[in-house]
Amino acid sequence: MVPPVDTLMDQTSYYPVLTVLTFFPVLAAIILAPIKSEIRVRQVTLIASILEVLLAIPLLGFKAETGFQFQELIPWAEGWGLNYAMGVDGISILMVWLSVLTLPFCVLCSWTYIGRRVKEFHVCLLLMTTACVGVFSALDLVLFYVFWEALLIPMYLMIAIWGGDEKRYASIKFFLYTLAGSTLLLVAIVALRISGGTFYIPELMVKGFSYTFQYWIFLAFFIAFAIKVPMFPFHTWLPAAHVQAPSAGSVILAAVLLKMGTYGFLRFSLPMCPLASVHFAPMMIAISVASIIYGGAIALGQNDIKKLIAYSSVAHMGFVTLGIFLFSPEGVKGAIFQMLNHGIITGALFMMIGAVYERSHSREISKNLGLGKYLPHFMLFWGLFGLASFGFPGTNGFVGEILVILAAFRESLGLGLAVIPGALLAAAYILKVTLKMAWGEPPSPEGKGWADLKKKEWAYLIIPAALVIYLGLAPTRVLGLITPSVEDTLAQFKAKNESVNVIYLTSPTGKPQGLFYERDLDAPAAPPVATRPATPASPEVK
Repeated sequence: MVPPVDTLMDQTSYYPVLTVLTFFPVLAAIILAPIKSEIRVRQVTLIASILEVLLAIPLLGFKAETGFQFQELIPWAEGWGLNYAMGVDGISILMVWLSVLTLPFCVLCSWTYIGRRVKEFHVCLLLMTTACVGVFSALDLVLFYVFWEALLIPMYLMIAIWGGDEKRYASIKFFLYTLAGSTLLLVAIVALRISGGTFYIPELMVKGFSYTFQYWIFLAFFIAFAIKVPMFPFHTWLPAAHVQAPSAGSVILAAVLLKMGTYGFLRFSLPMCPLASVHFAPMMIAISVASIIYGGAIALGQNDIKKLIAYSSVAHMGFVTLGIFLFSPEGVKGAIFQMLNHGIITGALFMMIGAVYERSHSREISKNLGLGKYLPHFMLFWGLFGLASFGFPGTNGFVGEILVILAAFRESLGLGLAVIPGALLAAAYILKVTLKMAWGEPPSPEGKGWADLKKKEWAYLIIPAALVIYLGLAPTRVLGLITPSVEDTLAQFKAKNESVNVIYLTSPTGKPQGLFYERDLDAPAAPPVATRPATPASPEVK
């Protein structure tokens, strides 16, 4: 049953912070409507983005404990069992912060980059922030789906209107891929409502469903979330979208949108489909390793800086999905920490690519050689984010990646060794582009007239740089915030798997006919049966 409204609202003494964070950008977009001056549109949006960050300050009161906090519950359509339910736990709180902090950086990096339809562009930015915060805060499946779909339109418009030469192809491909996944997600939501009797996510997380039901729901979730991540081979929309999107669009794609897929695996697949998650874990691990190796290998061969970083996202997100489906505390904590790290690092790199494009009007490595001679401060930041990207010790990228690698080695020596080439490839492609941009010969003669970092570029680079160093040297506080939720999720996950007796059905000749679970059998099986203790078909749950 859904907890009483009073119980939920008494859990926080603050104003309804999640609702305010979700819909304040919509209010800001409405305020922009009558404004005609482009500079005033930029200023108002920047002020609104800073206010959004300030409004999120109560979230600093998040406590390192299990359960959802800052909860809100308002009846929506009681006859259908719909409620406006919001809340965050240790898995989602970092993603909400990431969504809120990304907005002012997107406004700043678009200050001179966007020169037409300025108002419409900033409206899209604000609406995407609403959708992102809503996805990570929603505790009702229908509400989650509304926000999930709401992101599609402004992101499509951002690529289709303000994109590059092949923007039409990239935007349509992005739209079709995402729509296909969303359709299957809707099917899964309807099935969960019919079988579970509710749309309330925390209640569905503790329910038990039959193995057959979990099998098909997991597959629907898998396609929807794998496209969003994106996992190999569902990744082909991402490089095109990144290359054609304006800088702010690439930042939101990398920093927030990709995390919706991995968040979906953590929030829905593991708690609601634990038996199927164990069954499909070998497949998920294999695809994750393939994403790591493939993404790194393809990135190494790129001459377009933006496409290189886009393919690197496929590899980095492979580490995240690998950590999730190892089902170990180290792996899952490393995955969540890496979600945060990837958003900070790759978002900053895309902002810097936009900055160098404004100077050289090219994203080719060969057209941006020797920048260390003309733009030393620029290359200082690029070097820092590059080191963090391949997990250099002392940076935030190292912490998340090493936790996942340790979990992989604890699972098996072979799996750990299979991941190592991905880490080496990351160092290879990042050092390749960084060394050429810093000291490559011959340096572009036009670079003599290029200005080093401007004030607005200092403003949107200094905070991510500080986070890279702080989270790399002192990750304990952030890991402490997510630990209770991770351990609680894995404890319930393990309990559900251990509570099921596996029944192996055999034919009269003694050959196995299939693997079933007792709850799936309506009547005793006619053929001879042999009952054994539950044994996971995939890596052991730790």
